[in-house]
Amino acid sequence: MKPRKVRMIRFILWIFSIIPLKLNHFIGTVIGQYLYLTKSNSRAIVSKNIQLCFPGLNSKQQQILIRKSLIESGKGLSESGFIWFKNFDDNVKYVTKTLGIQHLRSNKAVILLVPHFGCWELVARMISLTKPVTFMYKILKNKQQNRLLLSKREQGDLLMVPANKKGVIKLQRAINKKQLIAILPDQDPGEMGSILAPFFSQDTRTMTLLVRLTRKNNAQVIMAWTKRLPNAKGYELNLKPVQILSDTNILGDDVSLMNKVIEDLVTTQPEQYLWNYKRFKSVIKY
Repeated sequence: MKPRKVRMIRFILWIFSIIPLKLNHFIGTVIGQYLYLTKSNSRAIVSKNIQLCFPGLNSKQQQILIRKSLIESGKGLSESGFIWFKNFDDNVKYVTKTLGIQHLRSNKAVILLVPHFGCWELVARMISLTKPVTFMYKILKNKQQNRLLLSKREQGDLLMVPANKKGVIKLQRAINKKQLIAILPDQDPGEMGSILAPFFSQDTRTMTLLVRLTRKNNAQVIMAWTKRLPNAKGYELNLKPVQILSDTNILGDDVSLMNKVIEDLVTTQPEQYLWNYKRFKSVIKY
């Protein structure tokens, strides 16, 4: 990507950061409506995922959910500048309610399971104001974009590590220091470090790292998510202990249990999940 284009992206995100959240989410809603009405590629991906995962909905109900999902995706796009281009202390002003923060006080190692739900960008930012957090991320192919992303995400007590062997070593070191680590496990990592496991009754490639680290370190897993509140009222941060280790001690059962925990959260407000991601790309054609 040319430097001029990166500067343009930076400028647009900066504009999103200085307007009020209500206007920001209004613009995001317009973006989502556009993606829905123009039969965009995003609409095609969201439609495929929702048809796969919610076969019990009739055609009209599926279309309503597809439209709502694209609107939430639009908000996620516009609010990224609002989150990234403000410092953590500014971000926290928009988290109007926090539930379960006491679960971070544990004698065991703590691993944060962070699904792509609501405004997940806020999770590690908010928690790092309480305790240091090491967060794993997927490296972007474009180096300039990746540098921009890191410069906005990695601040204060939030350390970002890449999703590779070096990153895994840094995660383990953080655990050894009794620090929090955070992983977004609901993306397709390819064949390396993954197995097929059901998600909404569809077999899909799922990373094994989180459950492996949990067993190795006898860790407490806490699912953390930031729900986007209606009418641009802000966000609600939630932390909930979850059980992702099966009694069978079989890796496939552990990963399936982890997917089920995420699935249970998604069903509470399915429109806030990241459905415009090709979650099942290893097993189906989009």
